[in-house]
Amino acid sequence: YVGQEKLRPQAGWAPIAFGLDWNRPPRHMASTTYWYFHTDQWRYERVEADDLLASTAKAKYKGNQLADYNVAAQRMGWTPSIPQFDQNPLELAKEAEEAGAKDEAAVSQYVADKLKSGDLNFAYEDIDAEDNFPRNLFVWRANLIGSSSKGHEYFLKHLLGAQNGVLAEGTEGEACKEIKWHEKAPV
Repeated sequence: YVGQEKLRPQAGWAPIAFGLDWNRPPRHMASTTYWYFHTDQWRYERVEADDLLASTAKAKYKGNQLADYNVAAQRMGWTPSIPQFDQNPLELAKEAEEAGAKDEAAVSQYVADKLKSGDLNFAYEDIDAEDNFPRNLFVWRANLIGSSSKGHEYFLKHLLGAQNGVLAEGTEGEACKEIKWHEKAPV
């Protein structure tokens, strides 16, 4: 058994799901990062990033939480993120075209200018904002809650709002520098 059922069906829906007629190769977000943030596991993180840094690391890398590094990697384009911005990308592209953008480079410049001015932000900088919360899940022949997820109780509490066994308060994430803190986490 090599898991063919997860590969074969991709031929039918992958071109639509990943816009393969627009751009190749598609940039897929790592599911570990997606669930770490959307199930609010970053709020409970007790591992200090400084404990993992080399003693020769520059000072600018010190004092951050693990989630901070992930948000920085997304902002610098090192890792894809979904949602990427705190605004619908289709509406953002339409807005750029209405402002006079004629090609991909002009749209990119429009987005860059909005990011620099602060009119547009990366979604993971305020991941608990209601606009950034996932609304749809597509699970193909998998058992997300039963076996595929990591952090089962966090899924139940923060993603589904169901009865759960989370014992910690979840205030460790307040130390994050790159993520806006909400006193009340989504449940």
